[in-house]
Amino acid sequence: MPSVAAASQAGIEPLSYPGPAWSPYLVGGLIGLLSMATFYFSAKSLGASSAFASLAGMLGLVVAKEHTESLKYFQDKPPAVNWGFMLVVGTVVGAFLAAWQGGELTGEWLPPLWAARFGEDSLPLRFAVASVGGTFMAFGARLAGGCTSGHGISGTLQLSAGSWVAVSCFFIGGIATAMLMFRV
Repeated sequence: MPSVAAASQAGIEPLSYPGPAWSPYLVGGLIGLLSMATFYFSAKSLGASSAFASLAGMLGLVVAKEHTESLKYFQDKPPAVNWGFMLVVGTVVGAFLAAWQGGELTGEWLPPLWAARFGEDSLPLRFAVASVGGTFMAFGARLAGGCTSGHGISGTLQLSAGSWVAVSCFFIGGIATAMLMFRV
């Protein structure tokens, strides 16, 4: 039985938003203004995946300094706490503050749709799937030269054909993964 139907039968509305939503027009406009300001003040585009590569490099310097310094990637882009790294930190802090301000900070580890599909005792599975999925996403983002923010915001804003292809692939991959995981 598809998990969306199972969730509905269990009294869970899987597609409803739990609280007051922000206006997508306002938020989209603000992201556009942020992108313009980023281009203007730093001559760089918004993007987050390079910050994760930088974090990996910083950890590599602690664990295996000589090896990390010998890698061409880190010779070209030395790991550092830079504006992209702080963008990711700000995104996490901002998401926390937005959820708290909106009254949606619940501490919920298993969303109802996940629990309906995989069971109430599936927290280790959720962490494993998130870890493996995050690793694939980070690898793919570096392979594609950008992530959902780099391609999806900055690249499409500049009408980059490659970014439009990448964003299309993000959607196709996300939909396919959801269909496989939740048997939709």
